[in-house]
Amino acid sequence: MTQEMPKTFDYTEAESRLYQFWETNGWFKPEVHPDAEPFVISIPPPNVTGALHNGHAMFVSLEDLMIRYERMRGKAALWVPGSDHAGIATQLQVEKLLREEGTSREAVGREEFLRRTWEWKHKYGGRIVEQLRGLGASCDWDRERFTLDDGLSRAVREAFVTLWEQGLIYRGPRLINWSPGLQTAVSDLEVERSEEQGHLYYFNYPVEGGGVIPVATTRPETILGDTAVAVHPDDDRYRDYIGKNCLVPMLNRPIPVIADEYVDREFGTGALKITPGHDPNDYEIGERHNLALINIMNKDASLNENAGAYAGLDRFEARKKLWTDMEAAGMTIRVEPYTHAVPRSQRGGEIVEPLVSTQWFVKIQPLAEKAVAAVRDGRIRIVPDHFEKVYFNWMENIQDWCISRQLWWGHRIPAWHCADCGEMIVAREDPTGCAHCGSAKLHQENDVLDTWFSSGLWPFSTLGWPDDTPDMQRYFPTSVMETGYDILFFWVARMIMSSLWFLDEIPFHTVYLHGLVRAEGGKKMSKSYGNVADPLDIVAKYGTDALRLTLLTGSSPGNDMNLAESRIEYSRNFGNKLWQMSRFVWSNLEGYTPRAEPDTAALDLPSRWILSRLTTLTANTQRLFDTYQYSEAGRQIIDFLWSEFADWYVEISKNALYGGDAGARAHTLDVLVYVLNISLRLLHPYIPYITEEIWSYLPTGNSPLILAAWPEANPAYEDAAAEATFPILIDLVRGIRNARAEYGVEPSRRISAVIDGGTRRALLDEYQDLFARLCNVHQITLLDDSTNPPEQAAAVVAADMTAYLPLADLVDLDAERKRLTGELENLDQQIKRTHGLLSNDSFVSKAKPDVVQRERDKLESLTASRHAVEERLAALAN
Repeated sequence: MTQEMPKTFDYTEAESRLYQFWETNGWFKPEVHPDAEPFVISIPPPNVTGALHNGHAMFVSLEDLMIRYERMRGKAALWVPGSDHAGIATQLQVEKLLREEGTSREAVGREEFLRRTWEWKHKYGGRIVEQLRGLGASCDWDRERFTLDDGLSRAVREAFVTLWEQGLIYRGPRLINWSPGLQTAVSDLEVERSEEQGHLYYFNYPVEGGGVIPVATTRPETILGDTAVAVHPDDDRYRDYIGKNCLVPMLNRPIPVIADEYVDREFGTGALKITPGHDPNDYEIGERHNLALINIMNKDASLNENAGAYAGLDRFEARKKLWTDMEAAGMTIRVEPYTHAVPRSQRGGEIVEPLVSTQWFVKIQPLAEKAVAAVRDGRIRIVPDHFEKVYFNWMENIQDWCISRQLWWGHRIPAWHCADCGEMIVAREDPTGCAHCGSAKLHQENDVLDTWFSSGLWPFSTLGWPDDTPDMQRYFPTSVMETGYDILFFWVARMIMSSLWFLDEIPFHTVYLHGLVRAEGGKKMSKSYGNVADPLDIVAKYGTDALRLTLLTGSSPGNDMNLAESRIEYSRNFGNKLWQMSRFVWSNLEGYTPRAEPDTAALDLPSRWILSRLTTLTANTQRLFDTYQYSEAGRQIIDFLWSEFADWYVEISKNALYGGDAGARAHTLDVLVYVLNISLRLLHPYIPYITEEIWSYLPTGNSPLILAAWPEANPAYEDAAAEATFPILIDLVRGIRNARAEYGVEPSRRISAVIDGGTRRALLDEYQDLFARLCNVHQITLLDDSTNPPEQAAAVVAADMTAYLPLADLVDLDAERKRLTGELENLDQQIKRTHGLLSNDSFVSKAKPDVVQRERDKLESLTASRHAVEERLAALAN
């Protein structure tokens, strides 16, 4: 016997010890299998500012499962870890710190601010990584990267300059999303549109020479930036106004009435105010009609000099004042409540303003075409595949990508402006002089790149690109990109575009998209709801394995899951059960000499059955893993171990272990050890800590479980006859147990049975001892042609077998008749009362329908109960 196996698994002690054991031995590195086929995952880099949340726990659990599985299959499994500099999020943290010190980013200047940000990063940036390690992430930490590392920064410059040289990056004024709170441009994907209650403001646009055109808007302040009123060319109401001018309310600035088929004649008044400088749809109309672009807003969302008398007012103050002035001037019609989509900054939460700003853009269409083709022709597969339609729809309607951000923390755009000649230089290396005039008076662009620009290079920049490094040669393309469906466009699409454009190679062959983790009942987790389940708290209370198993067996590709504490408790309980059944096996190993595999020729029916069931499970698990159905595979493994191995085979094995001969004992231990061995291998990717710990107590050799071979279904153990026959005995035992429970027989009370075995008489005769152990039947009489079944008995049927349980063994017949008679009288009283209530027309007509239905359901249930009691009494009759 090996060292003493504790009665319980102490996860608080074991997790850090086992993780160190794996890491210090180098088993997280792909070089464990140096000549094998690579399997590579690039971790979705968590924000350096972050704290562990359930999204992290989900992706770590899934990706670690994939990596451990492929490592066990003998592949050179590489999981590249790292973190993202998270431009906006990190800058906000440091600005908050500076405010607490009574200063600001502007006051300390760019150089000092960046120094403080790096200082903050070094102090707090490692927390999220340590938390990921705690979840069992078997990453190669020697290859850990950060998006502002020198190597990755060089990759970003290479990508930027290449696109610039190809004419795919340009700088100019365009309508963008502006975040007044963050003081930066944000991309379309960083804007969340929420349905909110607002107002629709109707007013009359005066027409020069007489007449009015009624229009409506949700943002009256933008009236001050209008440059046209649009009507449908076939709208008889307004046809005579086309070509004339309207006057902007309160400013009296003339603007044209234009005809455009974009206008919906049936919506609202059938006329639109056009503000190209502050609305994306109006911007497109403005381009078609060469309308002026007027920006009325400052970067802090106050109005500028183009707003006339309203300059200096906050946008919402201006809205109120302008509308009040228009009411006084008799120009308003009405205000109605109106629910509409309000654009808010994903990061800051404030309302985003569309406005014209000079920014840097990528002409993304050529890159998108390659990315669409790669998915359409099957080089890249998206799991689940219904997201391919969403992907195509977005990629085929993609707009130029605004890549500049008005921040200081991030990859500064590698462009320099010459103070003498006014030219701009874009270069891979910092220039010392102007390439056009030779002047040394150069100033680098202040803006930094969108965080997703660098993240889009992640699968290959982390391996050394743009250099042709050994890691690039061996590990690129990577294998699977596992991430949340919510960043399919933020990140996944950009990685595909970048990889195909810069390397002419797909970055990975499969995209696996997991869903969101929601609170119990399906509600979104939110601090405001008070329903956020902190994974660190869960781990402290239940252990890492319990959290991982819950996430992995509760989720399926692309679908959200509800994280209920009861499910985590179930996972914890399964771990406890696994430990108990393993400790039972361990406790019987004294004097046991392990054999490689059980000898089928020497095995009894229960042993052949459990080995065949294990073979079926192993084959099913492989099939489900091949199709990324990890959740279903995990559920089947749990069900096998708990409901078949522990509940039946382990219990049955006690006969051979405690009462059989030495040969039977050895063969039974062969089966117990073998089933546990294979099952621990199957479970290891799900719950690595407890499985590795159990493995160390079993006769499994010197190799750790993390490096054990992934099991293959063994056809030698397939036994259709055993799988068909043994469950019949199980059904018979289960039926006898149910009968005992139904009659309230104490577990310790021994009973007898008379069994008509049909064609299975020999089988019953051989396995009579099972009934003694499993359902406390101490005496079995097998019926033959000379005997009849007892008259007063409970009958249990399984296939063509019937077990008769003499009632005198189960209950005191007189006492039971008395009890049932009393129960029948009680039921009759309840039935009479309920029937009377339902016969009362006043009750039926006046009570709530659900109350009436409840009484009808109650009557049906009471009637069924009375019928069952009558049957029981009839069975007890003399």
